[in-house]
Amino acid sequence: MAQDTASETLTILPLEIIDKSVGQKIRVLMTNEKEFIGTLAGFDDFVNMVLEDVTEIDGDVKSEEVRKKMLLNGGHVAMIIPA
Repeated sequence: MAQDTASETLTILPLEIIDKSVGQKIRVLMTNEKEFIGTLAGFDDFVNMVLEDVTEIDGDVKSEEVRKKMLLNGGHVAMIIPA
């Protein structure tokens, strides 16, 4: 029974991990082969995200332009990698 309690306290929900990444640099892989690297400013329950100082990678081509702010649709997010 003590083992069940220990495993319950170790349960971490995905949104909790994303919440801990607010203000930190993350890498977001999209379903369309694009990637975005930037600072996570905020998100909602649908994992729509606002990134700041964003660099885009399309395939193997890294954009030279840094976007000040960007809103990503959570429905197209494949993976989020905290820095």
